[in-house]
Amino acid sequence: MKKSIIAFAAIALFASCDKKESTDSLHLTGNIKGLKNGTLYIQHIVDTSLVAIDSIKIDGNSSFERDIKLASPEMLYLFLDRGVTNSLDNNILFFAEPGNVHIETNLDNFIFGAKITGSKNQELYDEYKKINSRFNDENLALVEARFKAIKRQDQKAVDSIDAKNDSNIKRKYLFATNFAINNKDHEIAPYIALAEIYDINIKFLDTIQKSMTPKVAQSLYGKKLTKYVADIKKSEK
Repeated sequence: MKKSIIAFAAIALFASCDKKESTDSLHLTGNIKGLKNGTLYIQHIVDTSLVAIDSIKIDGNSSFERDIKLASPEMLYLFLDRGVTNSLDNNILFFAEPGNVHIETNLDNFIFGAKITGSKNQELYDEYKKINSRFNDENLALVEARFKAIKRQDQKAVDSIDAKNDSNIKRKYLFATNFAINNKDHEIAPYIALAEIYDINIKFLDTIQKSMTPKVAQSLYGKKLTKYVADIKKSEK
């Protein structure tokens, strides 16, 4: 947990801007079918907490549009205020980057019904999640099998399941590492290193960090990964 907090320390704030096009501007559009009234908040993480950087009032028209000054590609959240607790159940996570990004979803299936287009990093993130979900599904199946084995006091089965679980975790981390390296020219690479495998052996994080292209290395997550790796190396001396 400590490493996770270090990996996602405070970052520079964004500010909304006018509709004048620029190379560092995110033009966000979207539509939430079924939404008549409410407030949308565009958020990002600061010191492990979600902080709003802009808001959109919905009054009769379910479509929305915003231009946001974007210093670097970053994971943002589109939060729908339903008048209840600020829960991640109301938050759509999307990889924002300069250019046009569109979010299409509906009120009843806000998160899982969301379709995000226009961001290459988001496209890669969706690809990563699709494969990574297989490891998560296998882990859940093993947890259930282990529970049943313990219940019937079958220690041999428990040991076998534990071995399979260890193998599954190793394959999951290896996949994430290879995915990051294979996409070293996109900001998704350092993001995965920081968000998904921050607790992996430092040699793998170091390999990802060194593989980043100069452009990615100078991005928000690229700089954070470089510092994170340097801090770990320093603490291990």
